[in-house]
Amino acid sequence: MPDFDLAVIGAGAAGLSVAAVAAQLGASVVLIERGRMGGDCLNTGCVPSKALLAAGHAARAVREAARYGVIADQPAVDWDRVRSHVQGVIASLAPIDSEPRFRALGATVLRGEARFIDPATLSVDGRAITARRFVIAAGSRAAVPPIEGLDGIPYWTNDSLFDLSEKPAHLLILGGGPIGLEMADAFGGLGCRVSVIEAGRIAVKEDAELAGGLRQELAARGVVFREGITVTGVAPGPVLLLADGTRIAGSHLLVAVGRTPNLTALDLAAANVQAGPAGIATDRGLRSVTNKRVYAVGDIADPAGLGPRAFTHVGSYHAGVVIRRLLFRLPARVDYAALARVTYTDPELAQVGLTEAEAVAKGMEVQVLRWPLADNDRAVAERSTAGLVKLVVSRKRIVGAGILSPHAGEMISQWTLAIAQRTKLSALAGLIVPYPTRSEAAKRAAGSFFAARLFSARTKMLVRLLSRLP
Repeated sequence: MPDFDLAVIGAGAAGLSVAAVAAQLGASVVLIERGRMGGDCLNTGCVPSKALLAAGHAARAVREAARYGVIADQPAVDWDRVRSHVQGVIASLAPIDSEPRFRALGATVLRGEARFIDPATLSVDGRAITARRFVIAAGSRAAVPPIEGLDGIPYWTNDSLFDLSEKPAHLLILGGGPIGLEMADAFGGLGCRVSVIEAGRIAVKEDAELAGGLRQELAARGVVFREGITVTGVAPGPVLLLADGTRIAGSHLLVAVGRTPNLTALDLAAANVQAGPAGIATDRGLRSVTNKRVYAVGDIADPAGLGPRAFTHVGSYHAGVVIRRLLFRLPARVDYAALARVTYTDPELAQVGLTEAEAVAKGMEVQVLRWPLADNDRAVAERSTAGLVKLVVSRKRIVGAGILSPHAGEMISQWTLAIAQRTKLSALAGLIVPYPTRSEAAKRAAGSFFAARLFSARTKMLVRLLSRLP
């Protein structure tokens, strides 16, 4: 008989979600982790980055308080206390992901390196473990590009950034994706000079119009962007050597060019598990295409060639799919049509569904609805009017939504539900939204679809005719 019903490799967000539910439902579960419980999200990703962003936004709020008639001195940033704040946030959340909690739930927790011996057996630091099913949730790590000279100088990734012992004087950020942009905003808010170098355009996966608005806001605060240019080398300093012959010198270098799945240590070949640069190849039910005992969840999964989605909420979503399939034998499958994502700058950039360009590329007939925050009373009252709500409509239904606004991540959920449930645009336009809120901008954008028809000559004639009735 196998030792366990389920072996979960990796105690990050995805693996913890699988293990917690399976153990509470009575399955015998072993949870294996070689590093820190909580994985990247708790220790080096979502949690510390948002804590650092909060500090940066607080410092900037002090600098900008005069616009409300509040006079304050320039903020003094105590770097040691900023670091203490970040580590304190991690410590306050760590018990949720801790060994004692998971043992209390009924799981066996093993600390060590897991690798496959054969398709049905793991070795954890020399101990053989058998299980009926395996869930690989080993996550990902920061990708490091093969740039000449990079391996000869100190540089940081998100794995090490939050251990910085001093505040950078001039932070060079290689990469203009979510991590690079969030850290540009955080460190800029804390008083650092920041330069972002991106080979393409920043926020390349997001709507170009909204990304342009974010660029404008961050640049107005002093972040320097160099887009569409390649870094050809790195010299001590650090100094970035660019393809156009220019050199950019800084005090610290953050490499934020993407993620790569943690595949090497697992010895997947011994388990007959197919994998590639994007992760473990699975079907839409997250089951390995070559070993039916094995499932993959989180950053390491590449379901049906859709590619990885390196978001904590995707890991939790994957866990739900696997639990339904493994424990309840239901035909659950991943569907990313209504998968929201957020870049947590200020303003935040939130997106769900198709961007305008993606919808057009699919050959869809679309209408784009916009509502600027400059026309939103709450934004005006807060003197924070940069931003836009942008809806992509096809056949009177929302197929995509993008929001550039403070708290956009809180505003995007209604559009996630609208896309998932194929809600009619008329229902969204008819929502009663509290006043004054930024959510009114989204309602106004939806309502603008019907404005031309409502105020047409034909409607006016109908109103005149109806007014004559007794």
